[in-house]
Amino acid sequence: MSHRTHRTISWRLLQVAAPQQGIALIEVLVSLVILLFGLLGLVGVSSRSSMAEMESYQRIQALQLVQDMSDRLNANRKVAACYSNGATGVQLGTGTGNTGVASCAAGNAQQQARARADLTAWDNMLKGQSEIQAGSKLGAMVGAIGCVTLDDPASNIYMIAVSWQGLVKTAAPTLADGTTAFPCGSGAYSDEKLHRVVTTKVRIGALS
Repeated sequence: MSHRTHRTISWRLLQVAAPQQGIALIEVLVSLVILLFGLLGLVGVSSRSSMAEMESYQRIQALQLVQDMSDRLNANRKVAACYSNGATGVQLGTGTGNTGVASCAAGNAQQQARARADLTAWDNMLKGQSEIQAGSKLGAMVGAIGCVTLDDPASNIYMIAVSWQGLVKTAAPTLADGTTAFPCGSGAYSDEKLHRVVTTKVRIGALS
């Protein structure tokens, strides 16, 4: 093979190789772009998952606090009116101050003292005092507020509610009429669509 022929073949090989290298670079860039979008999507999913986990955690905490006051009320039912300050209602927790009654006419001194202690303990739990780390209160929901009200005086039914601030906007809680804002925690948060609430009712039988 002549030197000229060898040079011609080499030049043709370079002409073929050059476009192949360019195509390979484009493929790498496209792959990187696809990978970037995939990673961004993964970050979004992770963020939504963390938010949903926090929302679930707060709801579980609220349900535990509702059940806690329900048990306290049932255990001291002869002075149930002390827990709701009669027909006035009691609000405890974040930003409310302890509105539990200082005295109560029902029952004896021991039962009254227990009611006051229960309200104080519940107030502390709503504020997260049961879990403290480095001087900061942990464990409670964001802006937790607890309410005990005499819901139906004729049937001696009490409503226990716990409200808190959610992380994403949903439908604002209302009473049974569907239009009146739920009173416990109403106006305590930046937007009523962030207002969350769980409730339970306790019926106290007529005791002799």
